[in-house]
Amino acid sequence: MNVIRNFIILLSMCLICGLAHAQENLDLKGTACVPVMTVTEDALAFKAGEKMDFVLHYEWGAVNTDVGYATVTLDSLTYNGHKAFLCSAYGRTTRMFDLFFKVREDFKSWFTRDGLRPLKFTRDTYEGGYEAKNTYHYNWNASEPYIAADVYSSKRGMKSLPLSLTPCTFDLPALFYFARNMDFDAVQPGKKYPMTFAIDDDVYNVYFILYGREILKIKGLGTVKTIKFAARLLEGEVFKGEEDMLIWVSDDDNRLPVYFEAPLIVGLATGRMTAWEGLKYPFEALVKKK
Repeated sequence: MNVIRNFIILLSMCLICGLAHAQENLDLKGTACVPVMTVTEDALAFKAGEKMDFVLHYEWGAVNTDVGYATVTLDSLTYNGHKAFLCSAYGRTTRMFDLFFKVREDFKSWFTRDGLRPLKFTRDTYEGGYEAKNTYHYNWNASEPYIAADVYSSKRGMKSLPLSLTPCTFDLPALFYFARNMDFDAVQPGKKYPMTFAIDDDVYNVYFILYGREILKIKGLGTVKTIKFAARLLEGEVFKGEEDMLIWVSDDDNRLPVYFEAPLIVGLATGRMTAWEGLKYPFEALVKKK
């Protein structure tokens, strides 16, 4: 049960709908690839110093409780001569849920401030006794660009392998921030838009559908103007695979993921943003605080 990992995956997924609007005939069965748009630092939807806090909630029968927390922060630095951002995404289960299934997730991603091109990614995971670690180095200057991936799990040990790398390949945190700069108004309602992300030793494809704008009341946050999407989830140990997840993002210049609902094999997971600071733009989508 990869609770916090999947929560962070969902945070990344929920913003990616705008990525594919420039390609009209993408094959969902193939590699969902989109062109990287040149994005200068001054024009970004975020800035260094931004911080967001999230809560993960679980419902199944009589069980109705918060089970985890996640914090996403953004800093600026220099990495291998590049002016870069460092995204840190940390998640953990609550103290009560630790008694049943302790989870700790630590994601870090380095990507350029201009263009948001990924440079390095690390993942350090503990999930109920299971451990996993990822280290990606992006080799853009090779004759055929690739990700040098070192992947460890307590079940399968360590292995090193190359992963395919194109201008539209991202790790999850880099994808999360890149997507926030897309033109949401260009997305056609009802149209399927594919996306691609890499994690562990593989690359995954899913798709999204735009529903439209909606006013939503969110516990601990308030009343928010949002854009509502659906996303087809990856089938596996946690998600059913045949049902869509619903996602709501703030309808303002920040494009913040404020709420989602995801059907699980057993029960329903929901996530909500509870706190923020250091936003580049006023949180105008928040029309009424809690």
